[in-house]
Amino acid sequence: MSNLNDQLSADLEQLRVAGLYRQFRDIAGAQGPRVNIGRRELLNFSSNDYLGLANEPLLKRAATDAITRWGVGAGASRFVCGNLEPYLLLEEKLACFKNKEAALVFGSGYAANVGTITALAGDDDILILDKLDHASIIDGARQSGAAIRVYPHRNLRKLEEILQQSQSYRRRLIITETVFSMDGNLAPLAEIVELKEKYAAWLMIDEAHATGLFGKYQRGLAEQLGVENKIEITLGTLSKALGCAGGFVVGSQTLIDLLRNRARSLIYSTALPPSVCAAAATAVSFVTSEAGAERCERLWDNVRTLGAQSPIHPVIVGDERAAMELAGKLFDAGIFVPAIRYPTVPKGKARLRVTVSAAHTVADVQQFLKVYATLTR
Repeated sequence: MSNLNDQLSADLEQLRVAGLYRQFRDIAGAQGPRVNIGRRELLNFSSNDYLGLANEPLLKRAATDAITRWGVGAGASRFVCGNLEPYLLLEEKLACFKNKEAALVFGSGYAANVGTITALAGDDDILILDKLDHASIIDGARQSGAAIRVYPHRNLRKLEEILQQSQSYRRRLIITETVFSMDGNLAPLAEIVELKEKYAAWLMIDEAHATGLFGKYQRGLAEQLGVENKIEITLGTLSKALGCAGGFVVGSQTLIDLLRNRARSLIYSTALPPSVCAAAATAVSFVTSEAGAERCERLWDNVRTLGAQSPIHPVIVGDERAAMELAGKLFDAGIFVPAIRYPTVPKGKARLRVTVSAAHTVADVQQFLKVYATLTR
């Protein structure tokens, strides 16, 4: 045991020296525009709770009522212990919301990506990824056994070159986020759709950071660009704009039937608690309501004040230790913003990941900008 601990201690020291050591911040209370850390109240620009629904009374009541009726835990996989009503209702609402035939809920967005990719691709196939795709997409691709090609971020010329060179594979599946989680910029989705149709490929999009935010009906970037009916596989999460937990896939009934039978991260995992599904179904109803549209517009007021194109605004610092120092200075000034470092982003690309929500006021965002300008001039 001592030898193990000695070696692990050495590994941890290397992380500290490189500025890559991580530890949790203990927060008192619910997520919101302000959080209490160590008896201090700080402005919170760290959360993916874009619409401020994580502490929404409507969702809390839905979860509480579901616990009273259905209990706390699911018991096992839905295949083992049964399919409770909250799962059915949530999947029906998600399919309707996303304007697709069917939906399937997973325990997390990570599980949805890994389960879907490994269910659809194998040794005879090729997966074509954007260089900045989320870790769950990369991990799913590696586990699938398919060939993997990566094109430079948003580089359509290189994507087309790969499509031209890969026509001998059984299946060619392009996978991209629509709003990139660490950069906040948008995929050139309409052009990617044109390329996948030109070369008879499939397209899978991850709308984790777009669902509930983009488009007339807040379905995502694919809706906003008018291409949602040309995309074979769409993923999303319940844990960001919808304020809950879990992931989901929407598409044709045939796709969902196949995932039920092949997605190992679904089959071999205990289902989400029924209360989470009930709260998420309420969140979908809220997002599609007039109140949801008003909440979304408040978010975009804050995004415009920040000068960003999405609720995610990266402040690139470069050096990992320098990023940690800047985050520390902001913390001392009453602003909570996380420093994002390798391996979440490439080495030398450390940054502050500033996120705004509908729960912030414009004055909150202006205060961050003022403090940041003071610290960096």
